[in-house]
Amino acid sequence: SLTSILGAARAQYHKNYIISETQEGIVIIDQHAAHERLVMEKMKLELASNTIKTQLLLLPEIVTFLPEYLEAINQHLKPLRRLGLVIEAFGNDSVIVRETPALLGQVNVQLLLKDIAEELVSLSNSTSLEDKISNVLATIACHSSIRSGRILSVVEMNQLLRNMENTPNSGQCNHGRPTYISLSLSDIERLFGRS
Repeated sequence: SLTSILGAARAQYHKNYIISETQEGIVIIDQHAAHERLVMEKMKLELASNTIKTQLLLLPEIVTFLPEYLEAINQHLKPLRRLGLVIEAFGNDSVIVRETPALLGQVNVQLLLKDIAEELVSLSNSTSLEDKISNVLATIACHSSIRSGRILSVVEMNQLLRNMENTPNSGQCNHGRPTYISLSLSDIERLFGRS
């Protein structure tokens, strides 16, 4: 409804921005960044209560790495398991992935693991395990979120808006950028030289 913080969805723009109408004006929402944040916050809650659900891969995936990336993954098998990634060493240059976080649904395991390995190598010794986990969570959330370019129905758009209103920190994406911007009617009138 118009009285809620993020209003009522009216349109999707450039297949990534939701335009909604509020009592005060309009809000423009970045659907990918917003959904990524929602997934991240949900996973943080599940992580805190140790309830991250996993899905068993029907066919376990073998992922091959260069040595430093392989080492980074193998050094973090336990914390990755806490995040819903059940991985075992496999051969000299690979790992085998048996389970992934359930909320990812169908996911490109190869890409996800490569991104996580890169994240772990770039953080290497400079950060605490908690920070690493937080960064890996953000990577997982990115892989599971509504992509830019996905056409959403009005019902889906409004559901995203309501979920954002009920989720802490949803005004910022996982990289610290805003997930939405608001323009009041007076802002818009000023842009048109009406005020």
